[in-house]
Amino acid sequence: MIRNILKSILPALVFIIFLIPVVTSSLLDLEQKKANELRLEQELQEKIYLMGKFDPALREDFVLIPSEYTIEQMNQYKIYLRKEAFEAYLQMKNAADLDSVDLKIASATRNFYYQKDLWGKEWNGTTLVDGKNLLKSIPDKQERFKKILEYIAVPGTSRHHWGTDIDINGANLSYFKKDKGKKEYEWLKKNAYLFGFCQTYNLKGSERPTGYNEEKWHWSYIPLSRKFTQEYKNLMKNEDIRGFEGDEYVAEQDLINNYVLSINPECI
Repeated sequence: MIRNILKSILPALVFIIFLIPVVTSSLLDLEQKKANELRLEQELQEKIYLMGKFDPALREDFVLIPSEYTIEQMNQYKIYLRKEAFEAYLQMKNAADLDSVDLKIASATRNFYYQKDLWGKEWNGTTLVDGKNLLKSIPDKQERFKKILEYIAVPGTSRHHWGTDIDINGANLSYFKKDKGKKEYEWLKKNAYLFGFCQTYNLKGSERPTGYNEEKWHWSYIPLSRKFTQEYKNLMKNEDIRGFEGDEYVAEQDLINNYVLSINPECI
């Protein structure tokens, strides 16, 4: 009788034994698929952040900068910064005040859409560059692209997207070469690192042969921006940078290596 019972259930047992690795494999495949989907979604969200395609006003890790800390021309605008960067700025400003140096924010977070507007106005001649309408003075689009790149970052590549970088007391190189501006810049060179800030774009030379021209006003909060710089290097490709006038010339300029990653070595 036992033999009969075994004979009757044996096919079922064989089937179950055969099915176990199949089911296990399917479950593992499903888990791997979910893990891959989660990783891709996370990478997508990181790319969205790195390219500045978000509203800082809606994020809890950003803070609205009170107008008392911005230059007068910016008092009518709402300017945001990452909370950690703003706290570090306040500490730096308080220290500078003791030395009779006034450090105010001229620009902070600029998202993709803000940067796109800045870029577009120079591209179509609404904003003059060196006193010239580039649409008329540089009809060759690729040459116009390179001219704008001397100081304006392509949308999707600006470090201002990250909420870690600030422009201090304006964006005029001549201002920092004499009198009050020179004193402010000398103070920053001597002390900014104590608060985590680094001059992103130093004078171009053997250490930084490509990228934007020198910007004595542009300072980056390294404890955060170093991480985002590395993420940009690992995740972004030139083909990701699009959605603005002239974007067909991105690949030819190799924006990631020649601009985004071409910064002061001390800031890396």
